[in-house]
Amino acid sequence: MTSEEQPEYRSADGKPMVSTTPRDVVHIRLGSFALVATIGIGVLGFVAGLTWLTVLMALLTVAAIVDIVLAVRRQSHARKGTTTEAG
Repeated sequence: MTSEEQPEYRSADGKPMVSTTPRDVVHIRLGSFALVATIGIGVLGFVAGLTWLTVLMALLTVAAIVDIVLAVRRQSHARKGTTTEAG
């Protein structure tokens, strides 16, 4: 059975439940915010001709992507007993 075919677990309130930890959720949410900010500032640096700012933002963008990917991998490999509400 693939992950798409598995039934979605729901709490007593009807909210979706996922195997995750609050730490992973924070890493994903803050990482996505950082991703948008670094891309925006990097584009502004590129337009302004500030090469050092563009390179710095590119490095921070890569770091944010790596952090998000690692958090998603931890989330998918979480123990089955760590089920919390999604969102």
